[in-house]
Amino acid sequence: MSARVGIVVRTRHRPGFLRRALADIAAQTFVEYGVVIVNDGGDPAEVDGIVAEAGLADVRVRHIAAGEGGRCVAANVGVRALDTEYVVLHDDDDRWHPEFLARTSAWLHENPEALAVAVPTEIVYEEQRGASWIEVGRAPFWAGMQRISLTDMLSVNRAVPISVLYRRAVHAEVGWYDETLDAVEDWDLYLRFLRRGDIGFLPGEALAFWTQRPDATGLDANSMFALTAEHAVDDARVRDRALTEWVRREGDGLPLYLASLQAELIAHIDRRLTEANERLRDEIRDDVRREIDGHQPLLSRLRRLRRSFLRA
Repeated sequence: MSARVGIVVRTRHRPGFLRRALADIAAQTFVEYGVVIVNDGGDPAEVDGIVAEAGLADVRVRHIAAGEGGRCVAANVGVRALDTEYVVLHDDDDRWHPEFLARTSAWLHENPEALAVAVPTEIVYEEQRGASWIEVGRAPFWAGMQRISLTDMLSVNRAVPISVLYRRAVHAEVGWYDETLDAVEDWDLYLRFLRRGDIGFLPGEALAFWTQRPDATGLDANSMFALTAEHAVDDARVRDRALTEWVRREGDGLPLYLASLQAELIAHIDRRLTEANERLRDEIRDDVRREIDGHQPLLSRLRRLRRSFLRA
């Protein structure tokens, strides 16, 4: 593949999304790209037929047998099939602005010290209407973000694969997608990028569109919803692994101290919540008493009237 940009499309039993993804790629104004479609356990004939219909000039297909793939395996299979200067993952359900490849590849060319570049992203919410998924709303993903910061990334992932173009050669320095993970493989890779260099950012209009289908189930679901438990487990695994590296190198003194501070903070918050609940309970009890006392004259009159009525 002699193209400058390599695009990896991960797909599995989602023909409608795959057709949309290939049309989205074909709409790019930048044309020096090649595509590797990784069919992760789906029907090979179905995928081959969709690729033939799309009519893209430079496309390869890699089929992974059912049960032998997964998100990280599929990403690695796709990237290893490329010899391009730049790489990006375009999962079958996400989309781009037509200028995404043009602007990101130009930025990386002009900034050779950067390992990757990310763009502003919009979340596109979709609902199923008949046989189609229809856009029903949008929201910015990390509105106002101006840069990819290691400080922020240590807290939570600020980029998604559809929004990041990176240099393929960086895999020789930081390794591949971690196939022991079921989720957060992109965040794990970006953290390794940031140990070596910078991830640039192109502020301005959204150039990437991350589709979300909160109500979808089965194969149509997003990984962030379908793999919620896996995200939590793998998030902890990535953090524990990094902490282990630190302890082996620096000792466990600082982590132990920080852990004690965290325990003290949690205990302090618990005490303050208990105190606040007790104050609120006392205030409610006093308010109820005042309300009852304020109505005592009325209650006394009602009782007198009742006695008079009964005597009559």
